[in-house]
Amino acid sequence: MLLPLLLIAQLASQSPVVPPIREVAPGVHVQQGGFEPERGPDGNTVIFDAPQGSVVVDTGRHAWHSDAILAYARERRRPIAGIVNTHWHLDHSSGNGRLKAAYPEARVYTTSAVDRVIAPGGFLVRNMDDARTMLAGGEISPVQREEVQIFLSTMAASDVLRPDVLIDRSQRMRIGGRRFDVRVTNGAVTDADVWLYDRRTRTAVIGDLVTFPAPFFETACPQRWREALDEVWATPFQTVIPGHGAPMTRAGFDAWRSAYGAFIDCVVSDAEASACARAWAEAMAPLNAGQPQGAGMATYYVD
Repeated sequence: MLLPLLLIAQLASQSPVVPPIREVAPGVHVQQGGFEPERGPDGNTVIFDAPQGSVVVDTGRHAWHSDAILAYARERRRPIAGIVNTHWHLDHSSGNGRLKAAYPEARVYTTSAVDRVIAPGGFLVRNMDDARTMLAGGEISPVQREEVQIFLSTMAASDVLRPDVLIDRSQRMRIGGRRFDVRVTNGAVTDADVWLYDRRTRTAVIGDLVTFPAPFFETACPQRWREALDEVWATPFQTVIPGHGAPMTRAGFDAWRSAYGAFIDCVVSDAEASACARAWAEAMAPLNAGQPQGAGMATYYVD
């Protein structure tokens, strides 16, 4: 997720607490991301056991998140053999550099979409001007200043966001010696996202195709996103791991997928933004426990 800098200041949660990495299926482990006061989020990280080491899907934004991944690798005495970025949003890829510094043989697998946003005039490059303006203005808190500096530092070393192995189409492939169904969307959250299906455990890792407490639309195509959710649903997974939020069952994913479709239909109708947001929050209440920002964030995106 790439939240606008002004929206970051509106988000609140507990002080930094890194949840323990836990196994959700045999050989499949999740480091769940979080929201911290005045900070951007960290996306979820998924770690697969593979013959050549660990395959890490998404690397978070903050040092405490990537520290947990590295500590886990050291504790298990297994190298990081591959890094998959589901998409280029920096809460899913800023940790690439720290992981690659510790395990330089690890190869980054992702689409070419990142090349377009870090090229001159690209989305992230344009955001650097706003970030520098915020720093120069001096009217932001120390925490917000640190967040902006994390962004600028990541952009200063943006080559580690680029693919070592380009994923340009859906295919069956080995990463770290483990076989995955690798799927590429034709526009959804970004213009090309990656999601994985692990047949061995019937686990789907789908990045920001599902997010809590609301879908995030800054770089998205809402209709293609809906189509991508239908493609996930057609896969015989038992567990789906979203980009933000807890792992889900098939029933939970279908509830999110249905609520997303209803939300999009509401937004393109004559209904008030608040009504669409309220309907989203009500549909998500069973899944959004402990995340009361859902309605407010949904209203923000409708507007």
